[in-house]
Amino acid sequence: MTQSASSTDIEPKTSGDYLRASARASAEKASDTQDIHAGHTVIDTATGGEADAAVSEQRVQQIFGAIAKKYDRFNAASSFGLYKRWLRATVAAANLTPESDLLDLAGGTGDVSYTAAKTNPPAHIQLTDFVPEMLDVARDRARQGATCGVPTDFDVVDAQDIPYADDSYDAVTMAYGIRNIPDREQALAETYRVLKPGGTFACLEFSTPPNALWRGLYHIYLKLMIPFWGKVFTGQTKGFVYLADSIRAFPDQETYAAMLREAGFKDVTWKNYAGGIVAVHTGRK
Repeated sequence: MTQSASSTDIEPKTSGDYLRASARASAEKASDTQDIHAGHTVIDTATGGEADAAVSEQRVQQIFGAIAKKYDRFNAASSFGLYKRWLRATVAAANLTPESDLLDLAGGTGDVSYTAAKTNPPAHIQLTDFVPEMLDVARDRARQGATCGVPTDFDVVDAQDIPYADDSYDAVTMAYGIRNIPDREQALAETYRVLKPGGTFACLEFSTPPNALWRGLYHIYLKLMIPFWGKVFTGQTKGFVYLADSIRAFPDQETYAAMLREAGFKDVTWKNYAGGIVAVHTGRK
């Protein structure tokens, strides 16, 4: 993976420098970009069928906006604490260095970003999500010290239309995000575009256990227990029924790997965790 110039070659960048550059890129792209999703038919993330893009995106915003404040507690309970191990594996797969500029897509409440800041700090983190309420929680965590001193900026971003320049980031991460994106091919193409040559994309997502018995038990857990945990921690079940449905509808490991290759990524591989309940896919530009 290529690295940025060392601190002896250029003046160190501050969080404000990155924020101003991000704002400029956002404005430039917004000036010639229209709403490309209206009336566009894409994958229904809950069923694997077809849906109108605008309707699907609105559903994702409503569901995750409603559960944002309790999302972290739900993750901890529903995974029996294993999700922290999966986050560390995702960060390790991103091949970060102290000079890296990291883009965290669908970064939610900041789990991947703040795991990176703690375990393998890059030079800068651009933490983004499609749902403003999730970023509000991420900002609250940052104010409580979760960034560990790493310059971190926040931006509401649709991964299908990333408002940053080509070849901008040394690494891109995404956790539990690609499954909720209606036009996944477009999101992967955009991810590839903003990566620097040699950069790494690391993606954590629920997947398909290869063992039939384990897969059957897992699907029972999804159907019965995910809505239960949702009710316990948020008082809601609707969003968590969607969560379970979207997991079952998401492509298996090999199919998703093929999508990465189709987007242009090289050296695509994945590693299963918890018997394939989740997988970390990586690809290089």
